[in-house]
Amino acid sequence: MSTPQKTKVSVWSAFAHPAAWTMFFFGFSSGLPFLLVAGTLAFWLKDKGIELKEITMIASAGLLYTFKFVWAPLLDHWKLPGFARLGRRRGWLLFAQLGVTAALLAMAALTPDRLQAFVIATVLVAFFGATQDIAVDAYRIEIAPVEAQGALVATYSLGYRIGLVVAGALAAIMSDHIAWTIVYVVMATAMLIPIVANLMSREPDVTPVKTHGWAHAMEVAVVEPFVDFFRRYGIGLALTILAFILLFKVPEQATIGGIMSPFYRDMGFSKTEIGSITKIYGIWIGIVGVFLGGAMVARLGAWKSLGVMVLVCGMCNLLYLLLPGHKGDLGMLTFVISFENLTLGMLGPPTVAFLSSLVNREHTATQYALLSSLVNLPGKILGFFAGGIAEATGYGMYFIITVLALAPAMLLYAVLTPKFRARDARAAAAQAG
Repeated sequence: MSTPQKTKVSVWSAFAHPAAWTMFFFGFSSGLPFLLVAGTLAFWLKDKGIELKEITMIASAGLLYTFKFVWAPLLDHWKLPGFARLGRRRGWLLFAQLGVTAALLAMAALTPDRLQAFVIATVLVAFFGATQDIAVDAYRIEIAPVEAQGALVATYSLGYRIGLVVAGALAAIMSDHIAWTIVYVVMATAMLIPIVANLMSREPDVTPVKTHGWAHAMEVAVVEPFVDFFRRYGIGLALTILAFILLFKVPEQATIGGIMSPFYRDMGFSKTEIGSITKIYGIWIGIVGVFLGGAMVARLGAWKSLGVMVLVCGMCNLLYLLLPGHKGDLGMLTFVISFENLTLGMLGPPTVAFLSSLVNREHTATQYALLSSLVNLPGKILGFFAGGIAEATGYGMYFIITVLALAPAMLLYAVLTPKFRARDARAAAAQAG
């Protein structure tokens, strides 16, 4: 039975795992297309004089990432013809990488002048990008044990953030000097780097479940992953785990949505100051946090690390209360962003290691895609209503509300801790016997 593990390994051995640096290139592969169908795309559409309403609608193609669990069963139970020699995970990953590359080239060739076809190409980039994420997450979970997941998440996150910098800041700077068409061709060419890394990597040693006939295949692929989760944990514990998953990242998700840019502007900061400190400086502070979080998982285990960082990261939202009293103060903004991004980065590896530990490797892609979607859902819903809440109560009370959301999450953490400890002890005794 998969449960959050307590196994401790040295930090060095975790980061020295052969797959750790493969995940760096896979992270770059996942990060690159994300902004090319969102923020960076919006710049291109704006330069073409397209109305704001249409820009936001087109740039919402990234919502496909939220629904990736819908087609995740395909990656668990079917090998692609023509890609089978690479194995199930690497075959699907190569298919998705080639799809992203081809769709980016299609965007470059079509341009917004042929808007309808251009939008279809944009949606295809998002679809293949989300498919990449499914394949990469499944590969990471299956290629290494839970105690090594923190290090793999750290190197993945480093690659992912570099991909964001390339597709965001670098692409925007390039567009001031060359045509957007060439920019997107360059971005498509950059996908060759992770494609080569994929061809050189090792396939996880996991045997897929055998199916007998189409009906059985559909049952195994679509129904069994959900039934399996409740069967392994029992209905009561499974529902408690799901409730915890839904709640523990609410404070984080509530402060990375649309409310923050207006908040920073109302605090007297220019867009250049906001971008420089929150996007460029903040990204690198976040990378430091990710590596610290990976080391914490290696030393303390996923569950204990998660409890510490959920509490610390959530409480950091109170730092935003300092900004109304220091409007336009870049030093104070840097101070707040430093702690916020550092702790957000540190929360990432324990979160991924914990979710990974809940997954049955017979249904890796499906179960992880679903759990990772659930973990972000309530915070995104709160973020949807964030503007109305802030207008009604003020920014300060909004941030306090996000911190109060910690209470039920930490209560559930306390309830789950002895249950996971008992299951870990039984698993260890069974292995010893």
